[in-house]
Amino acid sequence: MVKKFLSIGFCLTLLLFSFTPLERKSIRVKTIVIDPGHGGKDPGCLKHKTREKDIALDISLKVGQLIQENMPDVKVVFTRKDDRFVELHDRAGIANKNHADLFISVHVNSGPSGMHGTETYCMGLHKTEQNLEIAQRENSSILMEDDHKENYEGFDPNSPQSYILFSLFQNAFMQSSMKLAHKIETEFQLSNKRHSRGVKQAGFLVLWKTSMPSVLVETGFITDTADYKLLNSESGRFDSAWGIYSAIEDYKKDIEGSGLEE
Repeated sequence: MVKKFLSIGFCLTLLLFSFTPLERKSIRVKTIVIDPGHGGKDPGCLKHKTREKDIALDISLKVGQLIQENMPDVKVVFTRKDDRFVELHDRAGIANKNHADLFISVHVNSGPSGMHGTETYCMGLHKTEQNLEIAQRENSSILMEDDHKENYEGFDPNSPQSYILFSLFQNAFMQSSMKLAHKIETEFQLSNKRHSRGVKQAGFLVLWKTSMPSVLVETGFITDTADYKLLNSESGRFDSAWGIYSAIEDYKKDIEGSGLEE
């Protein structure tokens, strides 16, 4: 009996010493996909001769340039680099195909008089009618696509009932997406001295099928006089780009320093 226990103990000792713990996976932000909203036949929001698609493209290119100049180890991929129409599901597809670590969609807002400032969205169920209206407006781009019923499983961007499906959607990257969104809004508020409307959730199709932390940034209201003046200026668009870039830089340091994956 004693020999039996000694034998068992010896085997357990061998097992313990032969066990090598799995190494903690090194987390790195290696690829970032920048998505300028709208484009081509889809101008987005309009005011006078100013088009959302042009502002979004300019800010996005500036963000990409800042990343390339200051983060040489990071690959930047754009869903578009010129004035062309890219279907929403293809934008997510570009991010997934490139195994992106971050997806950032850049937009310009529109709303009733008095609404101004920035807001950053993560994928989720809308909590206010205004969030729903913004998602409906951005999602209406799919109506310009030839096969939108097939590509989006019959989703109707103008039907509030269609958005019920997002209540069943659990984004595996919600925590990381929220982290990045909060950093973007903090940069806008503290560094750019912009009015931040905060971090929000809504059912944006462009974020729906991305398999990485993803946010949609509304850089200001084209319908607001002050925001319009800022977004229609070179310095204002650069400041917006710098705010997004700085948040990415801060997020990268945090996520790589922690070594923790969601």
